Parts: sequence; C-alpha cells; structure tokens
Amino acid sequence: WWRDKVTSTPIISVRDLTYRFGDFMAVDHVNFDVEPGQVIGYLGPNGSGKTTTIRMLLGVLRPSEGWAHVLGFDAASQSEQVRARLGYMSQKFALYDELTARENLAFYADIYGVKERQRPDVLMDQLALAAAANQQVRTLSSGWRQRLALAVAIVHQPQLLLLDEPTSGVDPSARRAFWELIYGLVAEGITILVTTHYMDEAEYCNQVGILSEGKLLAMGSPAHLKEALPGRMWDIIIGRSEQGQIDQLLPVLDLLNSVPGVLRASLAGDQLRALVETQMSQADLTRILAAAGFTSAQVEPAQPMMEDVFMSLVRRKIDHDPSSA
Repeated sequence: WWRDKVTSTPIISVRDLTYRFGDFMAVDHVNFDVEPGQVIGYLGPNGSGKTTTIRMLLGVLRPSEGWAHVLGFDAASQSEQVRARLGYMSQKFALYDELTARENLAFYADIYGVKERQRPDVLMDQLALAAAANQQVRTLSSGWRQRLALAVAIVHQPQLLLLDEPTSGVDPSARRAFWELIYGLVAEGITILVTTHYMDEAEYCNQVGILSEGKLLAMGSPAHLKEALPGRMWDIIIGRSEQGQIDQLLPVLDLLNSVPGVLRASLAGDQLRALVETQMSQADLTRILAAAGFTSAQVEPAQPMMEDVFMSLVRRKIDHDPSSA
C-alpha cells in the first residue's frame, strides 16, 4: 500500500488495529498515522469498518488486537483523557429536539466545562447559525442540524475532530457548505478525520485512506493515489446523434470487459470509462470497437477519479483473495 512521507509527530498512530464481532472481522490489522493540521478522509462503503475504527479511536471499543494512540494517549486505557481533548460528531446528531439551537450549544458547553460564557454565541456567528439560534432543533432542516452538531463537537475547542459520515443524508449544496466549514476549522489548527462513502469528498482531503471489508487498502494524497493507478484511463463516447445510443452502452460495456488488456470498464452517465493496460493505445481501443460494429465510438483520454482508484483497489483485493468477492 502507498503512503506519503511522514514529516511530523502523528496526532493519531494506529498499529495492527483489529476488531472482531464474534467470527466477523470488522477491522482487520489496520495501520496508519495522521499528522497535525490536515483533513484525513476515511473512504469506504457502508459496512467497511469506518465507524468501528472511529469507536476504537474514541476508546468506546477496546481493540481485539493492536493499539491506537490519540493525542499522545492510549485510546483503550486512557479514553477519558482522549475524549476530553477531541471533538466527535456521530452519524446520528445527538441534539435535543425540544431545545433551541443556542440552548443545545450552551448545554454542551456546560457539559464540557467551558468557562467562556460567550463561546456559544461566538460559534453561532462563526458557523452562520445566528438565524437559527432561537428555533427548536426539531424544526431545523438537516443542513442546519448538521451545522449545529458541528458546533457542539467543537464547543470545547478540541485539537482533533472526528466526523463520522457527517454529510450523509444532506443535499449537495449543504455538503459543499459543510466542507467549507471544515476548511475553516483546519485553518484554525484543528486536525480532522472524516469518514465518508462519497467518492467526490475524498478529493477535498489532504490524505485519503481507502477501506474495504475492514482492510485499509491504501493511504495517501488523492494525487498520489491516482498516480499509482495501474494503466491508463479512457472515456468511450457513443455517437450522441445515433438512434438508440443508450441501448448501445451495455453491449459496448460487455465487449470492453471481455477484451484482454482492459482492466475495468464501467458506465459513467451517458458514456463509458475504461482502465486499460499501459501498452493499449487509443488506436487499439478504436480498432476493437470498430471491428465490433461501433464505428462512431470516440475514445478520449480521461483523468482518473477517486472512484476509479477505489474500484481498482477492490478489484486487486478480490484477485488476491477470491473468497472476499
């Protein structure tokens, strides 16, 4: 697996971190470091072990094997010290529906022992929550609730913030606005680890860990991971003016996936994407398509996306361990 060079003391260090639910391996000997002042994305589908990893970092779950050091403390044996110094935002917002937004924030400030009485109002302004300050939480949209949950997570000014699927279930505009808030917090010196199953969100992160079935398949910057992708990417466009263009996509897809040298082909909207071995050229692909009767198909160079990286890594994992398919 790939790793960018470590240049400072990690704020999180994980070695052989493992968790089993009975015979089920939820997290399988994971190793990674998180450097201060970064946004780390932990990317994987539901059930891949992201939340279980977060719970071990919080000290809520004790590892079956291995260890995690968070902010200089052992997460399993010194969980109280860890939780006092980090912020956590769960998938389900832990807010009180009958209280107003400001009352929720003031309540959690008291729980954390925040002495600065103006801290809730400062956060309301910082996260643009002032308009919702006096509304009951049960009346707020998911986007507003999300912002409030983030405010609660940082009310005690933590060094580290763990966000578990924070944008799940919110609309695209709210997701983008939330990531702008994340960048603002990092600029203030907070390190953030965020789990997500949205491939596009990985592009926003300094480092990305890709998780599948409990295994960490790779970790590095998005650019580094894309550069390490084996082969070359091509877009295949079926003539847009042809009758029955959409009907031709599936036959072309089947054709590409049967061709030696094509590592993976997939649908991408109204066209196709193909990852092929480096020696397969644009002319080679065009010739193969024309021989099969798709004479108007256009083959154009494409830039890899994080979804391409993820699918390639999962495919490689299956090839090495067919039982995981």
